[in-house]
Amino acid sequence: MLVAAALRHFDPRAAVDPLTGTVREDLQAGRASDADLGALEHALRLADALGGRCVAVTVGGADADDMLREALAAGAHEVLRAEGPGHDGAATARTLHRALLERYGRPDVVVCGDRSAGHGTGSTPAFLAARLGAAQALGLLELAAAQGALHAVRRLDGGRRETLRVPLPAVCSVEAGGVRLRRAALPAVLAARRAGVPVVTVAPPAAAEQVRTVAVRPYRPRPKELPAPGGDRARDRMLALTGTFVPRTPPRVVTADDPALAVDELLGFLRAHGYLKDEGR
Repeated sequence: MLVAAALRHFDPRAAVDPLTGTVREDLQAGRASDADLGALEHALRLADALGGRCVAVTVGGADADDMLREALAAGAHEVLRAEGPGHDGAATARTLHRALLERYGRPDVVVCGDRSAGHGTGSTPAFLAARLGAAQALGLLELAAAQGALHAVRRLDGGRRETLRVPLPAVCSVEAGGVRLRRAALPAVLAARRAGVPVVTVAPPAAAEQVRTVAVRPYRPRPKELPAPGGDRARDRMLALTGTFVPRTPPRVVTADDPALAVDELLGFLRAHGYLKDEGR
């Protein structure tokens, strides 16, 4: 049983130039986001419950090795760094998929953070699930394994919760507030500093697989079709176009000291304009 924790290496202090929009990052000080650290903790627990291995994987350069060594110190059995295209969610999912298949084969569970803190869209788990042919669960607060499946609790609007049973293989994304990564022991930290990080290089996709921009033109809204104005004279047609003599209800401001009168006025306005119907109808 293989459980992979997909981490993203980013600079939490990245700044944006207000004039050019250029993002300045210092990846030497980069780390994983809180959601990704929670994903690693969930992956470690699932590996223990399923009797399998936990692999921490990321897409990036050599600057991400320290982040992977921290995952080793926390308890991950192995780490893997993939070098290849990763400029958006689809490219990152493709690189992760190719690297995992080449090194380990198809994983049984992949746990990701729900949204990366480096201006990410949170689309990588969906693309990865499509490539793996796996079930997908998003925005999870709790994640556990029992009876050959995953049991999760997902956040819904209005403070509600949804309980899910997710079959394997699965790709799950978790929120940052669910769990906190365990503290690594000092001997594990010292041993992880000397550990090597295996690297898999993924080639860019072929031209047939790439999405290319073939044309760029300004946005022009579709014209709206309107009936031609009636009238034999130009003046009549101009009045019909401008609606000068069309009867209208003038706007008015109603101030009521009694809340009940204000409610009656509002309901009367909604009934008069067809938004509400009388109770007898």
